[in-house]
Amino acid sequence: MAKKSLIQRENKRQKLEQKYHLIRRSSKKKISKVSSLSSSERWEIQVKLQSLPRNSAPIRLHRRCFLTGRPRANYRDFGLSGHILREMVYACLLPGATRSSW
Repeated sequence: MAKKSLIQRENKRQKLEQKYHLIRRSSKKKISKVSSLSSSERWEIQVKLQSLPRNSAPIRLHRRCFLTGRPRANYRDFGLSGHILREMVYACLLPGATRSSW
C-alpha cells in the first residue's frame, strides 16, 4: 500500500492538470505556429507557459494502481498493478483473463 501523502499529492497534480489544460494547450498551439510569429511574441508565450504551476504539466502525472496506489507495473487496460492483477486472475475475478499454465 502506498503512502497516503503520495496518493494525495498525485490527486492534487491531477486537479491542477485539469485546471490549466486549456491554457497550456492553447499556448502550445500558438508556439507551433512559429513561422508567423516574431521571436518576441514567441518569447512572451513561453514566459506565460513557464509561469504556470510546475505540477500542472501532464508529464508529471503518474499512473497508480486503483486498489493499492502502487506507482509501478501498472496495466492501463485494468488500472491495476501486476501483482494485484495476477491475484485477481487466479481468483477468477477478471472475466476473459486466463491463467498461464504449461
